[in-house]
Amino acid sequence: MLIGIFTPVSAYALEVCGPTDVFAEANRQSATQAYRLQVIGEREGSIRSVSGLTILPDRIFRDMDEALDTLMVLGPAGVPDPPAPELVDWLRRRSGTARRYGSMRTGAFLLGAAGLLDHRHVTTHQSCQRELAMAFPLAIVEPERNLVRDGPLLTAADGAAGIELALTLVEEDFGPALVTSIAQQLSLPPRKTDLQSLFARQQHMRPATLRVLDYIRDHPQGDLSIAHLRQQAGMSARHFARVFLQDTGMTPAGFVEAARVEAARRLLGETALPLKRIAAQCGFKSTDALRRAFLRRLGMAPVRYRNHRCTIRRDPMH
Repeated sequence: MLIGIFTPVSAYALEVCGPTDVFAEANRQSATQAYRLQVIGEREGSIRSVSGLTILPDRIFRDMDEALDTLMVLGPAGVPDPPAPELVDWLRRRSGTARRYGSMRTGAFLLGAAGLLDHRHVTTHQSCQRELAMAFPLAIVEPERNLVRDGPLLTAADGAAGIELALTLVEEDFGPALVTSIAQQLSLPPRKTDLQSLFARQQHMRPATLRVLDYIRDHPQGDLSIAHLRQQAGMSARHFARVFLQDTGMTPAGFVEAARVEAARRLLGETALPLKRIAAQCGFKSTDALRRAFLRRLGMAPVRYRNHRCTIRRDPMH
């Protein structure tokens, strides 16, 4: 899988080196060459980072003719100038053919200029969130989140979140065991999924919300309608929906879907259960409902998710 990291002048070196170290460590520990990494520059010559460290790109974007599996777009410390039309066109074309794409820090502005943030949930560095929302009003900026995924699009707020982004992609491809080993080797802090991060904030939530979270987590196959969940909380439907959103930052329906997709993802990666059974165990009415939720949350269908991981393991030179 070819991963291209578009790196403009005045990017942070951490946002190049952190993710590339994660992917390189995945290759080393899995004894494969699953990932091929290329730093892509905007123009000829070395790239001077914010710290003064210079990075020599492997390719220039206009000379990049090989298909990318994953495209990551970096940005400078501050809000970037509007990109050249040639770069905008390149970003549109490459994101359209890549399996997944995304940004770190202000790279989101470059994706926005290419129309790739419209109607998508995204994030950027906290110092630039207001500017991103103003520049691209069709984007749904998530100010409280450092890493956001919306289908094939992933956006990270900074270098630390960029490392987490890379770990997320490796977990998607190889599973959680390898990611845990990589994190230990690189002395990274324990990582959390969106749902784990939400559960870690429980001390700030109302007891009624906590009861509902526990119920959803323990009963993904059960009745998780608003009518039923509001009974668990002991509230009216309207009051429950408002309180849940305030405490978690998610609607009840959004959280239920995320929890069910996470449960299905684990079963797909760790078992050989058929899709119909996985769908039923995770609360989806059909395999088609499971597929649609997977596409919304992970950017790929369940069969592709399972087959892609198996293909990587069978073909170390992919």
